[in-house]
Amino acid sequence: MKKVISIILCMVMVVFAAAAFAAPATLDSVKAKGELVVATSPDFPPFESLSGDGSVVGIEMELAAAVAEKLGVKLTVEQVNFDSILMGVASGSYDVGISGFSVTEERKKNVLFTDPYCLAAQAIVVVDGSPIATKADLEGKLISVQTGTTAEVFCLENGYTVESYTNNVDAQLAVQNGNVDAWVIDDLTAAEMVASNNEKGGKKLVILSEAMTTEPYAFAFAKESGDLVEAINGYVNELVADGTVAAIFEKYAAPYTSPETAK
Repeated sequence: MKKVISIILCMVMVVFAAAAFAAPATLDSVKAKGELVVATSPDFPPFESLSGDGSVVGIEMELAAAVAEKLGVKLTVEQVNFDSILMGVASGSYDVGISGFSVTEERKKNVLFTDPYCLAAQAIVVVDGSPIATKADLEGKLISVQTGTTAEVFCLENGYTVESYTNNVDAQLAVQNGNVDAWVIDDLTAAEMVASNNEKGGKKLVILSEAMTTEPYAFAFAKESGDLVEAINGYVNELVADGTVAAIFEKYAAPYTSPETAK
């Protein structure tokens, strides 16, 4: 009996080991299985959020669907905590991470990025009536951010005191409840979440006119996915050039800044 149990345990360990060391996606592997598996954290409107039926919708999901169509495969979306997406992509658990990822030198050490499809800024959000009116006023203040984001990294690297939260909903509540002095988040998502909150009669929030910083957005892949990234780069650049990306942003009433403006 012990021998049987040992054999079963060994088999289980082999299965888990295989899952842990899944092969990163390549162009051939994605086409062979007929799907592009996307990992995302759907708490980042208008880029990704949950619809009433529980499906993930948003700007990046439509862009991902357009890319999958050009690849000739179906799109499969997996909901994952933001701070575990890049690790999952690097290990081969997912083909691509699409969740409002800013391209940074630190992230590029572990994953490959496509060419950017837009430029975004980090916005500063405060409660209406706050004495904080500029970026300089944040000195010595407590700032809420989402764990694993460039907002968190930027604030920490520049000497700000931060309180990190798993999702942006909690980061928003922190500033509304007075647990922190300000909230730093990507500008388009800030605009969407602040407008939604204020329309619903929540404690009024305002976005400062001065941004923290500006950065490009792109899709993240494993280091071994070079041929897949090369192919998707062609599609992304086509979608930017033919106005598809701009049209998707317009559909969500979001201002669009082309990556071409940074060149």
